[in-house]
Amino acid sequence: MQKISSNEIKRIRSLAQKKFRDELGLFIVEGEKMVAEALASGFEVEKVYRRDEIGEEAMSRISQLSHPSPILATVRIPGSMSGSAAGASGDGSGEYGGKTAVGAGLYIALDAIRDPGNLGTIIRIADWFGLSGIFASPDTVDLFNPKVVQSTMGAVFRVPFRYADLSAVIAGAVSANGKVYGTFMDGKDIYAAELETGENSPAVIVIGNEANGISPRIEALVSEKIAIPPYPSGVRSSESLNAAVATAVTVAEFRRRTR
Repeated sequence: MQKISSNEIKRIRSLAQKKFRDELGLFIVEGEKMVAEALASGFEVEKVYRRDEIGEEAMSRISQLSHPSPILATVRIPGSMSGSAAGASGDGSGEYGGKTAVGAGLYIALDAIRDPGNLGTIIRIADWFGLSGIFASPDTVDLFNPKVVQSTMGAVFRVPFRYADLSAVIAGAVSANGKVYGTFMDGKDIYAAELETGENSPAVIVIGNEANGISPRIEALVSEKIAIPPYPSGVRSSESLNAAVATAVTVAEFRRRTR
């Protein structure tokens, strides 16, 4: 049986908090599939812990899950993403200023997504539909939050992700002759709208905060407002769609246009 010290257990448990993830430059992945994804990725796996080697009690103490998995790994946060949102080009409070280079492709821009499950699912959606990347405002939930990581089901290791001032992202897309779409309740029916899909220039889809939607500052920079219409129209239904569900429906329509 491999011995694991109380200090090591404390160190691993501390990774549930962002300040310690930033300080140590590490995050946790759990489960056989997730650890396999980490080992196959370009990320540096610091150490792997197996229940059969450290014992069930020790595994239950280091796990972030209600039902500990048989395997857990600590993974190093890439240097370019150390501190997560600290690497953003601005705090989101400034005026429309600098530009972030954005090449041809289809992207998602997240404006203050706060729910870890939503962020993880959105990353998984981006992976499924082969998006070119995700930009997130600095006040979006931390990418390496354990709940986010687990919700991605491994997509966190494949999808390009960057915290950035969304004003700069939009400026970069527009300067490259791209188009920026925002999801709004009063937008144009997405199924009737003409959509640029990113083959020759950037196409960016902005997804807003779960409670407040897209902020007024970013709304003012959006090229075109789009909406997912309820069915049938004119019949009372749910007030809105979950942010991750709305992302999936929207991205699916953009990708359908490329077939």
